[in-house]
This record gives sequence, structure tokens and C-alpha cells, in this order.
Amino acid sequence: MPVKFKSRFWLPVLFVMVIIFYASSIPGKDIPLVFSFQDIVFHFFIYFLLAWSFSRALKKTYSDIAVLKVIFFTLVFGVIYAISDEWHQSFVPHRNVSASDVLVDGMGSLMGGLIYGFRNDKNKAV
Repeated sequence: MPVKFKSRFWLPVLFVMVIIFYASSIPGKDIPLVFSFQDIVFHFFIYFLLAWSFSRALKKTYSDIAVLKVIFFTLVFGVIYAISDEWHQSFVPHRNVSASDVLVDGMGSLMGGLIYGFRNDKNKAV
């Protein structure tokens, strides 16, 4: 598969990673409170999106990979990126490291991987 074709699927993964990095760079005092538990909702959905795009890129790059491997690698990738994101936040003013954020990020990663994986397994045209 040509590199140009592969990059078409991996660029969205990189794009979501940049969004996460940028959002994690915002000092805590500059984050407006829009609704209760917004941090949990944001963490879950952005990692869901990261996992979905990662699963898609992985499956499109390696079409013979088993669905369970896609889900496993997606979860591992999501949790490792979540840990690195928390480490990055430790250097940002008024931000803190949170194991519960990593847990929510992992749940979002798992759901994104599961939904893409099983949807793709049932519908080969995706």
C-alpha cells in the first residue's frame, strides 16, 4: 500500500492527538466551566474519537489484522497516550495529574475500539 494512501488514514489520528495536546496545554484557570463533569465528558469523547480513528487507520493499513488485535492495540495506544497526556499536564500551570482521567480515557479508547472493530467486522465495506 502506497504511503500516500496510508497517510490518508493516519492523519486523522495525528489531528486528534494534536487537539488533545493543545487542550492539555491550556492552564487550568483558563478553562471555562460550561457544565458539571465536563472534564469527564471531554476526556471520554476525545479518546473515543482518537480510538475510533486509530482503529480505522490500523484496519485500513493492515487489512488482515484480527478485530480483537485491533481492539487490544487501540486500548494500549489510548492508555499510553493518556498517561503521556497526564505527564504533559503536570508541567502546565493549574493542571494536575489524575489517574481517574487516565481511567476515563481508557474507557473512551475501549469503546472507540470496540465500536469500530465490531462494526467493521460485520460490515466489510466500512
